[in-house]
Amino acid sequence: MTPPVRPAPRRRPLTLRLALAFAVPVSLALASCAAEDPLAQQATAGDGKNYIAGDGSVTEYAASDRGEPVEVAGTLFDGTSVSSSEWDGQVTVLNFWYASCAPCREEAPDLVSLHDDYAPEGAVFYGVNIRDEKATAEAFERSFDIPYQSFADKDGGVLLDMTQYVPPQAVPTTIVLDREGRVSARILGLADRSTLKALISDALAE
Repeated sequence: MTPPVRPAPRRRPLTLRLALAFAVPVSLALASCAAEDPLAQQATAGDGKNYIAGDGSVTEYAASDRGEPVEVAGTLFDGTSVSSSEWDGQVTVLNFWYASCAPCREEAPDLVSLHDDYAPEGAVFYGVNIRDEKATAEAFERSFDIPYQSFADKDGGVLLDMTQYVPPQAVPTTIVLDREGRVSARILGLADRSTLKALISDALAE
């Protein structure tokens, strides 16, 4: 008995195959909350590295998708208590860091430069130091001439307030808040200067 003839498999057009090939890594990059999240992989790697590096991904939130203003409260290294309610009407940049984090050191000069550019336009900058004692944090700030203050957040209070946007132990992470105190953008990992500049400019222009 002659076996039935199976039709030859249809091949997708080359353009479609190429599009699918590029779509896969893009979709993976956007799925930051998936089980395969590279941050989660680094957290469980046990390789002895003392920070979890973000992938530099940028997330922007449309004004209609930003939800409620964040509620943040903490104490700066100089002892001043600060609440996000004080930031109403201002664009605010929060940078999560600590002194021995190599990407934090790399991006520090750019953050200083952007502060100097945008503070006159009404942007407010704060660091959020998640690990260091006061002396270590202040030595870092002197080394890089940091002109803005940082929260002493070794107890994780500010980090907990922002946990919806800042993965625990993912350092550095930089958040831009709009004038209503809502998150308008996030950079997970080393902040590229030109990218952060654009995000701050967009928030100020709203």
